[in-house]
Amino acid sequence: MRHPAPRLALIASALLALGACTPRGDDTAPAADAKDPAAARVAPATVHAFKDGIDAADFAEHVEHLASDDFGGRGPGSAGEDKTVDYIKSQFARIGLQPGNGGDWFQTVPMVETTADEAATLDLAVGNQRQVLAFGKDMVVGTRTGQPVVNLKDSPLVFVGYGVDAPEQAWNDYAGLDVKGKTVVMLVNDPGFHARDARLFDGNRMTYYGRWTYKFEEAARKGAAAALIIHDTDGASYGWDVVRNSWSGPQYDLPAKDDPAPRVPVQGWISGEAADALFKAAGQDLGKLRAAANKRGFKPVLLDATASLQLKSHSVEKQSRNVIGMLPGSEAPEEAIVYMAHWDHLGTHEGEAGDNIYNGAVDNATGIAGILEIAEAFRKAPTPPKRSVLFLAVTLEESGLLGSKYYVAHPVVPLDKTVAVFNLDALAPVGRASDLTVVGKGSSQLEDLLKVVLDRQGRHAEAEDNTAAGYYFRSDHFNFAKAGVPALYIDSGIDLVEGGKTAGQAAGKAYTEQRYHKPGDQYDAATWKLDGIVQDLGTVYDIGATLANDGAWPNWYDGNPFKAARDRQRPAATP
Repeated sequence: MRHPAPRLALIASALLALGACTPRGDDTAPAADAKDPAAARVAPATVHAFKDGIDAADFAEHVEHLASDDFGGRGPGSAGEDKTVDYIKSQFARIGLQPGNGGDWFQTVPMVETTADEAATLDLAVGNQRQVLAFGKDMVVGTRTGQPVVNLKDSPLVFVGYGVDAPEQAWNDYAGLDVKGKTVVMLVNDPGFHARDARLFDGNRMTYYGRWTYKFEEAARKGAAAALIIHDTDGASYGWDVVRNSWSGPQYDLPAKDDPAPRVPVQGWISGEAADALFKAAGQDLGKLRAAANKRGFKPVLLDATASLQLKSHSVEKQSRNVIGMLPGSEAPEEAIVYMAHWDHLGTHEGEAGDNIYNGAVDNATGIAGILEIAEAFRKAPTPPKRSVLFLAVTLEESGLLGSKYYVAHPVVPLDKTVAVFNLDALAPVGRASDLTVVGKGSSQLEDLLKVVLDRQGRHAEAEDNTAAGYYFRSDHFNFAKAGVPALYIDSGIDLVEGGKTAGQAAGKAYTEQRYHKPGDQYDAATWKLDGIVQDLGTVYDIGATLANDGAWPNWYDGNPFKAARDRQRPAATP
């Protein structure tokens, strides 16, 4: 059993005693015990916040505005970006925050916008046969090199299992093979998921080795000329249409000088159907190779096939912006609590038939609206927080968490003075739930404080419903976590008050299949139920208000891979 640090345990006890941190069914809360100084500090602000700060109608207005067609899908570097960041800045100013970046509301994030020529084809010579894979239908590819033309000529194909080199797992899918100049083909996710074996990696819970970002980075480190991931819906947790939509049109990266990690010249995905045809023509059984790749000691398999590609791309250096607002602390302004959400989405896909605006209402106008409401709650509290509270709206999340990556490399509050991060990404407008999803549950002592608040609400925390999807690695808190800062990523619960888990799971499935990274992700006043989101925002407000006033330094739980970085940052705060 994990135990909180003594200071956190004391604060959790104070929260439990005051009992005023969360609303009851009638949106009221009992008065704080005047004899309890912690209650006197925190409780009035919390109760006031629910009445005057976090408001469903205001939240809906923010979402509707940000997700309107006029914002063009909030594509970085577009006219939609200008409207988006100006709107967030104006709201921060209206609320009464201060510019958070040394007197500036914005942090400029350099980026390279690359648009691949979708007329490109991937030509496969397989034995005596030739297969031509079409962009969008059979494959999607791109380059992060910035080169206008990348040529791949008769590059040998090699199946490298999951494309993982993990010494601590005694696992190396590249063992005994030099892949320089070759095209590596690999499976999505990691071995524990497909093998259904809890002894492999983290079993059904995806590790970072299962993320496509890791797979391409590792292929680049090995010197591959190209890297292709075989799509399967279960392993990726989304269909081929999501891959196609996400990898078509402009793609964004940080410039190499700001992100010197190695880059594979060509990276992308091939559909499961195209992979089946390729392996069959090469005299291989993809099903049997999948099974072999799930076992420790797997050796890469050279295929009787080569790949050729001429990829033309248009690249241009641009800039995007993080938006930063600050509520200075009254006693320890150099220390900060961070509330974060990403403002960007997929923009407008020019030339696409029908509705081609990817409005991103749930993903992630809800998160931006959420931090605006929480900022309002802090600002309207009777007394200012003792620590500063930083509100960070980041760009380029959809392009690989680049805005938060840049912020972590150039923080306005030093990371060793950053107390905790609360990340809001894609809140579900499905009504109240008896649970709250904690993505990556079991990570940090922030969950001890969360438990106290949820207990008062008669609710409980649950891990994400689909741990195999790797959601923990797919949102901006991950960059803070890698740097050691304790981060809590909450999502809406699925055990709904109206309809239970059946209704919650059905709603999640419908969103993923019908609206996620599709033009259908739009605000709908007739069907959206916001009372659950309001309650969840109040929950994370409560924890942040506690930390902003009580001086604790939460840490990661023992055994968490990010704890060592935090211990180096703040050795005196280590339990």
